[in-house]
Amino acid sequence: MSLPRRLGPVLRAAALLLALAAPAALAAPLPLIPAPQSAVAGQGRFALSAGMRVGAQGEPARQAAEQFIDLLQRSGGPALELAEDGEATQAPIQFALDPAAGPAEGYRLQVTPERISIRAADGAGLFYGGVSLWQLLPAGKGATGLAAVDITDAPRLKWRGLMLDSVRHFQSVEEVERLLDAMAVHKLNTFHWHLADDQGWRIQIDQYPLLTQVGGCRIPLGEAGVGEDGQPIQECAFYTKEQVRAVVRYAAKRHITVVPEIDIPGHATAAIAAYPELGVDRPQLQVANGAGVYPNLFNADEATLTFLENVLGEMLPLFPGTFFHIGGDEAVKDRWKASKHMQARIKQLGLKDEEALQGWMIDRLGTWLAQHGKRIIGWDEILLGGPLPEGAAVMSWRGTEGGIEAARKGHDVVMTPASRLYLDYLQTASPAEPPGRPLQVPLQKLYAFDPVPAELDASQRQRIIGVQANVWTEHMHNFARVEHAVFPRLAALAEVAWSPQASRNLEDFKARLPNLLAHYRALHIGYARTPFQVLFDTQANDAGTQATVALSDPMGYPDIRYTLDGSVPAADSPAYTAPLTVPVPTTLQAAVFFDGKPLAPPTVLGLTTEALRTRSDEQLAMCTDQLMLRLEDDGPREGARAVFNVDIFNPCWLWKGAPLTGIGKLTVRAGRMPYFFELAHDESKRTFKPARTPYGELVIRNGCDGPTLASLPLPKAPAADGFLTLEAPLTNAPAKADLCVYFTGDTRPEMWVLDRLTLVPSAGN
Repeated sequence: MSLPRRLGPVLRAAALLLALAAPAALAAPLPLIPAPQSAVAGQGRFALSAGMRVGAQGEPARQAAEQFIDLLQRSGGPALELAEDGEATQAPIQFALDPAAGPAEGYRLQVTPERISIRAADGAGLFYGGVSLWQLLPAGKGATGLAAVDITDAPRLKWRGLMLDSVRHFQSVEEVERLLDAMAVHKLNTFHWHLADDQGWRIQIDQYPLLTQVGGCRIPLGEAGVGEDGQPIQECAFYTKEQVRAVVRYAAKRHITVVPEIDIPGHATAAIAAYPELGVDRPQLQVANGAGVYPNLFNADEATLTFLENVLGEMLPLFPGTFFHIGGDEAVKDRWKASKHMQARIKQLGLKDEEALQGWMIDRLGTWLAQHGKRIIGWDEILLGGPLPEGAAVMSWRGTEGGIEAARKGHDVVMTPASRLYLDYLQTASPAEPPGRPLQVPLQKLYAFDPVPAELDASQRQRIIGVQANVWTEHMHNFARVEHAVFPRLAALAEVAWSPQASRNLEDFKARLPNLLAHYRALHIGYARTPFQVLFDTQANDAGTQATVALSDPMGYPDIRYTLDGSVPAADSPAYTAPLTVPVPTTLQAAVFFDGKPLAPPTVLGLTTEALRTRSDEQLAMCTDQLMLRLEDDGPREGARAVFNVDIFNPCWLWKGAPLTGIGKLTVRAGRMPYFFELAHDESKRTFKPARTPYGELVIRNGCDGPTLASLPLPKAPAADGFLTLEAPLTNAPAKADLCVYFTGDTRPEMWVLDRLTLVPSAGN
């Protein structure tokens, strides 16, 4: 229906006035991670400069203002000054408590040409408002302008967590505090601190000094555990109570609650090594120095429960938060089943079986903690032993199913499924990735996770109180490895935990991420570059004179630039659009760009005939890939170590489609390292080919079930550098073959691991 002609101009004028009065849409996404609930563009810009005053009224506002000033200056921004009380209300930047500003932890950030105002109902909200303001400012600028905007924001979930394993590898207090600083600028509020396990006891307990004197020490594996004099070297580390108090205070100033964990009844080797009476039938154990699932459990005697209550009693005053994590995972019950004493204990307590005994221990300690004002939280296996104590919460790591079950039973849940949120899983397929579990958890996969299952009804969804990523440190022997694992995936976790689910968008997130990376660099956060570096897939012709190279970016940014002349790629270098066919030799460099700037240093591929005839273990496939790990060598004690990809259930490597025309032999470089895995009920999956000679053989076949191309006896040990190089003549080799390479002989206590294969032409080729 058309409008009457005389009303058209009137209505169009009214529509124009409404449009002018309505909030302006943002021209581009704000460079904020996590994304806020709402943001409306204003008019004009605020000019920020050194020496500008920041006003704050009341202690929470003053603390938030001081933290913003410090954060800005530490990241290279202009030095601002806190206004004196008399001039606070006139300062151009204001932090103020306002009960009407939003829910807990929420904030209102308003930027106009004249003033910046941050208001919140609590100190946490003021702090997070300051963090958002810091992100909006370009990193490292001495003075800058800021576009006018009005932001209203609050978190989606109450528990926004990160777990750090300080047992398998220890971090200094300074390193823990650096991680807390980084958590805070991602608006995370829960630090789950894993302090006791098979590989160590890391917290001082006065009543039981051997927990740290014995349980806090271990001998590193292999070469790293032997001194120049041939004697074992013991490494000892733990946190004193005063250090723990300092960490808790440091976290609290950043609105982070510390949740401690000691594991019950499993992962108890270190404690039992210190006090054998705690174990099943008084075993004499050493603190573990390997990985995997150990069978050592606390017993369920009254004296052991008293010990655990005494330990908790000393820990509770150190951690003022509501929750205490009691573990409950991976408790292999074999030794309980085999022990007459434990079977008698089950009957004495009137319990059905071993799972019920674990449930009884959880209930006993949960009740004790409740009497002392705490709530227990445990891994999802605590659901297996019967009804949980009232107020118990569940951390769902074996998928989301445990969390769904717990929510339906009326328990609070923190979602932390391993396949999505375990940060010891590698981020990319890059050969530059450090050791870890090669089952990949790329940033995109983490970002796509919704911690609130759709199958729960509205009331049950309220039981999903949070989400958490976990940093298990078996493969992280230094803090640089921890930072590589955590960042930038922590940014994705932050948005999952904070931002409204309906507004999350990966492409929008990727557009905002480069700004956060610049802030990382300003704060010297050692984030992983591998997600932003080009990967190469190379196929050579049979003669090795030409290669076709496909380029890809793990994060999927569309702008890849490359060069073939030895120069570093720039924004005006050729753009990659399709696989490149290049002559050999050639040096190819490539980098990922966003908004005209490289996201990481370029990746360099040197294409030579020899390089095309060589495959490192990272470039080879696993024959069956049952449990492939990226493992670090056991030596040297100091300095860089080799890294190997190996399927520990079936150490066997595959070079698919190897070109063998004119090839006379295969050079194999291998290392040897301890087999340090406790597999519990998965031990039966470990396979190896029996040896026919005293120390086993190197075997090369055409396909793992095909004909043998070469077989050579192995020496007793590698060379002094820990490596072995063998030249295997190839007999009756076809023009192309799927080279299957393995070593015979038991993988315990040490196993051969492949480093690289090189095809060597026969004479005259």
